[in-house]
Amino acid sequence: MAASTFIIADDHPLFRGALRQAVTGIDGTQTIIEAGDFEAARKAAAAHSDADLMLLDLAMPGVSGFSGLMALRAEFASLPLVIVSATDDAVTIRRALELGASGFISKSAGIDEIRSSIQSVLEGDIATPASYQGGQETDPDVADLINRLRTLTPQQSRVLGMLGEGLLNKQIAYELGVSEATIKAHVSAILLKLKVDSRTQAVIQLGKINMAMVA
Repeated sequence: MAASTFIIADDHPLFRGALRQAVTGIDGTQTIIEAGDFEAARKAAAAHSDADLMLLDLAMPGVSGFSGLMALRAEFASLPLVIVSATDDAVTIRRALELGASGFISKSAGIDEIRSSIQSVLEGDIATPASYQGGQETDPDVADLINRLRTLTPQQSRVLGMLGEGLLNKQIAYELGVSEATIKAHVSAILLKLKVDSRTQAVIQLGKINMAMVA
């Protein structure tokens, strides 16, 4: 089996170790890159364009809920993203998949189950917990919102996530290394795409998607 490259993005070293253990049990040679926050995960994906898969924690420093998944999905369209989360209810799993995840692994899963899920994604399948029954989004407003969120560019997804964390335009500009005018343009585009009139309303919309994770 050819060598594989995996990115493990989780802010808990012990759980990164568990994921590393699962990955190293897969046949073949592995290159494993670890990231402890969202920016490190993004840089790892950019530096390893040939990566076979990223294991991504939904709750990491530098990102709010699904905004990290949306940003990475938009920027690295060909990289399979598998969500690893302690919040593993059906709504969270469904929304992760609808926003572009290639699989979902519960943090309560054992090493063998994690390894099996990773192998399924590498083979082109969508991996979900055995208890997940699938189904469609039951809230038509949320379904419409998900479709609109998919139209955001990578940078717009990042900006929206930072708005959700309460950052001001100048703080976002500093974090992303761009001008405040550029951020204002991104915010205007976000409001247009989400069909809202203010950044507060945009954050409220993002909160509707993340609601399942804190319920």
